[in-house]
Order: sequence, then structure tokens, then C-alpha cells
Amino acid sequence: MRVIAGTARRTPLVAPPGADTRPTADRAKEGLFNILGTRVRGARFLDLFCGSGAVGIEALSRGAREAVFVERGKPALEALRKNLVAARVSGEVLPLPVYDAIEYLHVNGRCFDIIFLDPPYGGNGIAEALWHFAHAPVLGEGGCIVAETDAKLPLPEGVPFAPARHRDYGRTRFLFYQTEGTSL
Repeated sequence: MRVIAGTARRTPLVAPPGADTRPTADRAKEGLFNILGTRVRGARFLDLFCGSGAVGIEALSRGAREAVFVERGKPALEALRKNLVAARVSGEVLPLPVYDAIEYLHVNGRCFDIIFLDPPYGGNGIAEALWHFAHAPVLGEGGCIVAETDAKLPLPEGVPFAPARHRDYGRTRFLFYQTEGTSL
């Protein structure tokens, strides 16, 4: 696992030990950032269920203005902090449960241009997060939400955002949700 492009290009990143975290494969991460393209430069980026922080660090390396990393697992937090130092980038780390972090960010008036979330597969973490975004909006006008899931799982139903598109990279699926008037 490494940073693909930008100021921290080729920086190796560490993953936390164990099976609790699934780092996004380099190929899938590269595809994701090809889709996001130039909207990353200058963006406010929120990385939820961030694990090692590889996606948010990639965003910072590619010119995101800021990144907030939300993770509560101790091994993942240790890996995240090591990766931020290795890549020589800085971001705000919130060691909170994701839904508490969304509420905290909302109450403090924070908004983001790109929100990335990679909840544990098999649960309804994507649907829950989308409902939290509807009730505590932290997605800025013209922003997009990207959710990573297993390509074999069904799309979340009954959520307050309609998916704009999805893209598969092997077993990884990225679901893109956006505010009205935004295109990907």
C-alpha cells in the first residue's frame, strides 16, 4: 500500500495488524481518484471509518485543502498517525465513533466537498451514514459522498440520497452520491 500520486507519491503506508481493517487496494484507489479528478484540489475532505487513512492521505497528497480522519480503533489510529508522518501531510484526527463525529462536525459548522466512507462490509453502515448526513448535513453545496463496499453486496435501499453512479474494481465497489446540480 502506498500513496499513488501528488506530493507524497510512492510513500509506503502501513496497515493496522489484524483483519478489522481492509485497506483500499492501490488499483481501486487510483481509479477512485481518476473519477474524482480535479475536484480534489482545494477540497475539504472527510475520511470516515478511515482505518490507515490511505484515502484521505491520497487526497492531501493530490492537493486537498484539508482532511479530517475519523477512526476509533486503536491499532488503526496508530497506523494513521504513522502514515501522516511518513507522507509529511497533516490532517485533523477525530478518535470518535463515526456518528458522533458527524454530529460534532455539524454542530461546529463544518462542511466538506468530498466525504469518503468505508464502513465494515455486511452491515448497513452506508445507509446509516447517509441518514446521519441528511439529519446533520456536513456535505457542502456541490459536494459528493463516496462509499466503498463489496461489489457483491446489494446497493443500499431506502436512503435519502440517490446514487449518481457506481464503479467496480475487482471486489471493491465505489458508490457515488451527490447533491443536486453536481455531476461526476
